[in-house]
Amino acid sequence: MDLDALLARLDLSAKIRLLTGADLWSLPPLPEIGLDAIVMGDGPIGVRGRQWRSGDPSIALPSPTALAATWDVDLVRRAGRLLAQEARRKGVHVLLAPVLNLHRSPLAGRHFEYFSEDPYLTGEIGAALVEGVQEGGVAAAAKHFVANDSETDRLTLDVRVSERALRELYLRPFERVVAAGVWGIMSAYNSVNGTTMTENAELVHGVLKSEWGFDGFVVSDWTAVRSTEAAALGGTDVAMPGPDSPWGSRLERAVREGRVPESAIDDRVRRILRLAARVGALRTPAGDPVPLSTQAPPGTATPPAGAASVRMDEAIDGAALAREAAVRGSTLLVNDGVLPLAPGTTIALIGAAARHARAMGGGSAQVYPERVVSPLAALSERTEVRYATGTDPRIRLAPLPGPLTAQFLDGAGAVLAEQQVADGECRWLGGLPPGVDADRLAAVRLRAAYRAETSGAHELSAAGVGAFTLTVDGAVVMDERLEPEHGDPAGFLTPPERRVRVPMEAGRTYELALTHPAGTLAGLPFVSLTLGHADPAPSDDELMAEAVRVAAESDVAVVVVATTPEVESEGFDRRDLRLPGRQDELVGAVAAANPRTVVVVNAGAPVEMPWLEEVAAVLLTWFPGQEAGAALAEVLFGDGEPGGRLPTTWPRRLSDAPVPDVRPVDGRLVYGEEIGYRAWEGSPAFWFGHGLGYTTWSYDAIAAEGTSVTVSVTNTGDRAGREVVQVYARGRLAAFDVVEAEPGQTVVTTMFLPERAFQVWDGGWRTVEGEHVVRAGRNAADLPLAATVKI
Repeated sequence: MDLDALLARLDLSAKIRLLTGADLWSLPPLPEIGLDAIVMGDGPIGVRGRQWRSGDPSIALPSPTALAATWDVDLVRRAGRLLAQEARRKGVHVLLAPVLNLHRSPLAGRHFEYFSEDPYLTGEIGAALVEGVQEGGVAAAAKHFVANDSETDRLTLDVRVSERALRELYLRPFERVVAAGVWGIMSAYNSVNGTTMTENAELVHGVLKSEWGFDGFVVSDWTAVRSTEAAALGGTDVAMPGPDSPWGSRLERAVREGRVPESAIDDRVRRILRLAARVGALRTPAGDPVPLSTQAPPGTATPPAGAASVRMDEAIDGAALAREAAVRGSTLLVNDGVLPLAPGTTIALIGAAARHARAMGGGSAQVYPERVVSPLAALSERTEVRYATGTDPRIRLAPLPGPLTAQFLDGAGAVLAEQQVADGECRWLGGLPPGVDADRLAAVRLRAAYRAETSGAHELSAAGVGAFTLTVDGAVVMDERLEPEHGDPAGFLTPPERRVRVPMEAGRTYELALTHPAGTLAGLPFVSLTLGHADPAPSDDELMAEAVRVAAESDVAVVVVATTPEVESEGFDRRDLRLPGRQDELVGAVAAANPRTVVVVNAGAPVEMPWLEEVAAVLLTWFPGQEAGAALAEVLFGDGEPGGRLPTTWPRRLSDAPVPDVRPVDGRLVYGEEIGYRAWEGSPAFWFGHGLGYTTWSYDAIAAEGTSVTVSVTNTGDRAGREVVQVYARGRLAAFDVVEAEPGQTVVTTMFLPERAFQVWDGGWRTVEGEHVVRAGRNAADLPLAATVKI
């Protein structure tokens, strides 16, 4: 398809229209050239689509950190294909993923949404996800370009970083996915060395588009474009969302007045048309997708390799893949032999997260799965389980279980429409239900008929920003206005909450109603409210005592500890690495009562573990996705091996980490030359690459020929297993491979070291010639094999 011929048919107004969102999620259609609307959707663990609510469920994969913990590019590529399948089901052309920022500090609020502290591992896992998504005919838009590695003041932050660190660390994963053929890049909110990324011509035009040859489109993070001329000249192609933005008529006027050349607009439109052709949004007059030649001349679009065959494959079982990925990403840090559990083991299952698993982090990574399998539900199907809460660290009440009815009201209180919702957490962002006129919508009312199971003082809550009125059987029990806690656009994801105690009798049904005015976000309709509930409960001391009792009476105690949305989410950084609430105290008390205590850490980022020496095993499940409990049961009983290896170094204490602070000073955050395992002084709790599995391995031999390295390893245990063989050059990860072996079997793997492993940035890439010692082993500090490579 000749894109220039299509471009020639558009006048300036039409071109400008195409560079700004038509709404929150899409670019406008141009029927005159056969262009459909191009719809974008958040990822990276699922596909949200236009509707961000429980009535439009999505498959929820494990968090990106968990996917990276698999070190399995083939598995991640399959995950990408699943995301493409989900995107097509939801009518999404562009998936806003993967996130390629680095684990610069464990305090980063979106640590769970990034892959690793290592740029090479991040690039390889990211490229695999991109390839999987795009093989399915859906564009990936890798984000956030660049140096957007923490959340504090992210809208105004100016990152000061040397060119060498920028090239060797923060740009490297983006360079890798461009080489893999990514079709989209999202520019970040922050500035780099004084220039905001939506205006950063040096990095966007100079590096991304010119030096790397990126032929895709650059979309701004939502509301990140704050200027007309500077952003238009800086390399950003699409300003989202719309239609209100600094572009539109102002950009058209800038072109007509000669302040922005029309050739710059043409380049952007050509990129969007190329995107449309790649994702099937360009159509012939008969309405069919434009056929694309695989031998296209310059200026034309080419389809993804294998796209047609992927579309014809049988549907991927999303739940099964989510479960497999959660098992493979589970990372066993410590095990004195208590795991795997024998059949028939009685388990004291302890912790609020054992009943309510935290499947995902908050923010743009949040989707609504059809179900979340809890550890309690899954383990109860396997063996005798004695459950105790122990302590509940959650700050907000859980949403009231549904179904509930959402009523959309006009200014006079008349019902415009009704919609069933799965629970008390409701959100409509940009799109409203059929029959609801945004201009007439004044408020939303959630109604529920709640039957009390327990007598006593029940807690009800309202969470959100703005005015709330809560009634029980028609009587007002709360009438308050809640103010936002911070000004980040994602602040509505962790809103303020107010609670009220209401006496209820067991067996009686109560009519609950929570009413909240409708609002706008970026000029679009927006409603977000949560009706929470908690039954009468014993005190924390009583809950702790119950947990100790059931632990002492059981064969094994499994304590599931977790972070909360107030600790790990988009829009803010963590203040410390401590588990919230009294969870550390709980683990210590349970371990004292039962020496066979297994701690399951349900968190997306490192936490301090003061009880580490007191427990028998520690298993990281990260944020494991919708199959959390099912995967945990497989791992605990040995049906599946915990295949994970740490994608980030795990500190004992925050103060030990190379970057223990992410707060800007005078609006600036200064980046050092190194992060992660290369920057450690002393020993962490666990090194990058660490993970145990259920068998043992010997590293037998290594040989190097040119830039290829061959390593042989033997499974010295009594069961089949998987091992991640890691090769380091110049102190940094240079290659890795996942191998499998039966007991006693030796396997040989050959890995090819990239040229970049022997290069440094010195105003340009310079190869460090001479002899280099490369080492192979199980993690960054356990490298028993060495060979010499001559470059």
